[in-house]
Amino acid sequence: MAEKYKLIKDLIRLEIEDFTFPKKEYRTSRHDTVLPYNWALGPTWTRFFDGLKEEKIFGTKCKKCTKVLVPARTFCPSCYEDMEEWIELPQEGSVETWCLVNYKYYGQVRKPPYIIGQIRLDKANCSLTHFIGGFDLSDPDKVRRKMKTVSRAKAVWSKEKHGDIYDIAYFKPI
Repeated sequence: MAEKYKLIKDLIRLEIEDFTFPKKEYRTSRHDTVLPYNWALGPTWTRFFDGLKEEKIFGTKCKKCTKVLVPARTFCPSCYEDMEEWIELPQEGSVETWCLVNYKYYGQVRKPPYIIGQIRLDKANCSLTHFIGGFDLSDPDKVRRKMKTVSRAKAVWSKEKHGDIYDIAYFKPI
């Protein structure tokens, strides 16, 4: 394989004169690795997830810039101030954007089709990423037509609570 290799970039020709691949060919084999781990939540996210178990959505408010962020944060990413004031937020908000996922890939937590969206809860200064559902998602064209008319959504709670983000089953268009 002692060929000359060429790279063309921005109409400039660059030649690599003395490069050859090694003569030995290497075999490869595929192995999928799953790496389970425990995530230390800390006091802020623990309180946020405990609120979800009680069907309450909490955010934290910055004392300097007054932004309310959800999920709750330990410090304000704009001011770098500690965020110690907790605010219970309404369970409704504006749908800022959405994406219909209708194909399978490794590691999905939900079987397609599903919609993942950004919902800005009322009184919050940022959006929350979560599922949008509560209607038939089997026909992508019908989903697009319906979602064009959706501007608001409300949290629908899971029957069984685990103290995680999936305690909110999805946000239903209203």
